[in-house]
Amino acid sequence: MRTKRFLLASLTMLCVMSVFADNGALSPKEATRWADGLVDALIQNFWGASFKETPDRYYFNKRSHQADLGTGDYWPQAHSIDVITDAYMRTHKKKYSQIYDLWWQGMPRFNFAARDGMRMHNDPWWNPFVDDMEWHCLALIRIYEATGDVRYLNRARKTYADWIWSQWSPADEEPWHGGITWKTDVRRSKNACSNGPAAIIAARLAHYTDVDASNEKNKSKQEYIDEAQKIYNWERQYLWNPEDGAIYDNMNEDGSIGRFSLSYNQGTFIGAAVEIYRFTGDKTLIDDAILTTRYTTGTMSRRNGGVLSDATSGDGALFHAIFYRNLASLILLPDLDSNVRKEFVDYLQNSAAVMTREGINPRTKLYDGRWHQIQDDNSPSALNAQLSACMLLEAVCKINREIKKLK
Repeated sequence: MRTKRFLLASLTMLCVMSVFADNGALSPKEATRWADGLVDALIQNFWGASFKETPDRYYFNKRSHQADLGTGDYWPQAHSIDVITDAYMRTHKKKYSQIYDLWWQGMPRFNFAARDGMRMHNDPWWNPFVDDMEWHCLALIRIYEATGDVRYLNRARKTYADWIWSQWSPADEEPWHGGITWKTDVRRSKNACSNGPAAIIAARLAHYTDVDASNEKNKSKQEYIDEAQKIYNWERQYLWNPEDGAIYDNMNEDGSIGRFSLSYNQGTFIGAAVEIYRFTGDKTLIDDAILTTRYTTGTMSRRNGGVLSDATSGDGALFHAIFYRNLASLILLPDLDSNVRKEFVDYLQNSAAVMTREGINPRTKLYDGRWHQIQDDNSPSALNAQLSACMLLEAVCKINREIKKLK
């Protein structure tokens, strides 16, 4: 089995390398300029309070040019503030950190499910989608890391305890035997999108159990680690293909598996393996992450010339961003083989080169999800696509900055 997996992984790596175009990596200065331009364009074009007509709209609009002021999408707000955190931790500029408190005010106010949350649970951050709340958990943990403000950490703890781990199925519940449900009001589907992020959250919270340790929602480090491993092992057993590294989408109420793979589920499985490895040192986790990465950089990218698919609208426009963020975490693990690291760095660098030279409008710094087509200056573009561009460039900047410490 291990020989078969090794041969498959080697062939996949050769295929990935063969489709890479020689675009030339961005220099660190170029990557930084693009990252600066993209995040500033995010604020100028999507942050609601940037417009004089809506000065107290502490929410990121769905499309630029105020083309869509709907509030039905909750999870992109977490990724938007994650990009702000990327920029703040990279530059330490207050123009980014000053958004935190406004965002903190805006999320429960603009959360489309807040009224139900208050009526049913006395929690304005509640949302029926477990994965949406998970992304806010992760964003809140990172804001705590950036600021040291414990209210963000405690909000993440509360959300995890009340609405995420509480959705874990008992081991004897048929047909799932574990797994975290996709929605709090629909216990019939256990999805990769709700399990991968949950494992990451539990492992991340384990780092901070000594902070405000008496908080009622806090747990011991070992409890968090055990929960992270339990979630990861369930996803690995039921939704992971050990032959090629594909992550399948879900297990339905009859036990059937939705056998299609999406880049963000690939990314969160990789991220969970990395975070748990930091505590356990179990090398099989890294083997899992490498195989899953190669499925994404190989099978899922080969059809589009060595980059992931175009993604211009809806939730799918944000999926690739999550893969880029978690791939950067894998790349920066000190124990990763240097040849594997180079392979994955080359993939990210190639993706950034294609996107910046062929897909991002150099004047507006807006991206609308097409690798080889620039958006017109006056055409509205999607928040989710812009976030994918931001996260790809921030991932490259982080690698450029941190990889020197590994040499």
